[in-house]
Amino acid sequence: MAEAPTLVKNVVEKAKPPGLISSICSCPGKKSKLWSYFLALRPWSFTMTVISVAVGSIMGLLLQGAFSFGLALLVLIGMIAIHGATNLLNDYFDTIYGVDKPGAPTTLYRLHPIVSGLFSPRQALLFSLVLYSVTALIAIYIVGFRGWPIAALTITGGCASVAYTAGPIKYKYRGMGEISVFLMWGPLMTLGSYFVQTGVFEGAVKVLFVSLPLGMLVAVVLLANNLKDLAYDSEMKINTLAVRLGPARSLKLFAWLIFGAYFLSSLEIFFGYLSWWAIAIFFSLPLALHLIYVFNKDAGIPPDADPRTARLSTVFGLLVIFSLLTGYFIPFP
Repeated sequence: MAEAPTLVKNVVEKAKPPGLISSICSCPGKKSKLWSYFLALRPWSFTMTVISVAVGSIMGLLLQGAFSFGLALLVLIGMIAIHGATNLLNDYFDTIYGVDKPGAPTTLYRLHPIVSGLFSPRQALLFSLVLYSVTALIAIYIVGFRGWPIAALTITGGCASVAYTAGPIKYKYRGMGEISVFLMWGPLMTLGSYFVQTGVFEGAVKVLFVSLPLGMLVAVVLLANNLKDLAYDSEMKINTLAVRLGPARSLKLFAWLIFGAYFLSSLEIFFGYLSWWAIAIFFSLPLALHLIYVFNKDAGIPPDADPRTARLSTVFGLLVIFSLLTGYFIPFP
């Protein structure tokens, strides 16, 4: 760690952002600079947060007749802030550890805030702290009328966010990232949003079951990213789940998690956790099958594997939201 500042300095000095990234960074004007800051947070991944918060909030309406748009919006802002902070902190520590550098897979398809030269390491760290502060302030406000469960959920999420790449735990490097995002974007975020709306955990079992496929598909997005980076991560001695399992078993897990999300959804419909309108979820199945086919082609994992997989997660989640709202306003005959 003593050589970390020198390493980061060298990384930033040598960085030459390719193609689109270069044009983004060189655009004049405050507007383009702010847009670059936004892109640095990986906003394409925020749809998963929007869906988890929306599903939990809507479940409050369905099960307890409780819904406040203002509260839902507050929770969403807080969750997007901590999501962006997690992404930024991940980039910060991966750069400090020498994982993210010019030519690394993650720098070839997206704006890397430090390697591109958009932020210095210190600026990236400060920006992430500002985002964490936004979440903390919102949590403090909600704790005022919902009590300690919100504090417990916020602290749990915050610890998971920081420990993802920060030492000494660095559980991303221990093959535990997929488990964490499954829990965070599945049960934790969805149940938390439900509790903010209702103030009770009555009906939480239904919310839990509905959250599981959402969490599984978010875990699939991270697995896709780790599959894309498998050779590089293995070379850098980063033991992600994909590195631990190897390409063949990782691809099998990728497919089984996707099929598992649809299987669980069918069980939820059968047992009444979701209305029969949720059959609409299966309209996304062709997209899922195509994704599995692309990942198993001879050409290998595409360089934009995680955004592609995030599209499936988004479509699936939007169809869940559609089925919940349609079932509320138009009960299935």
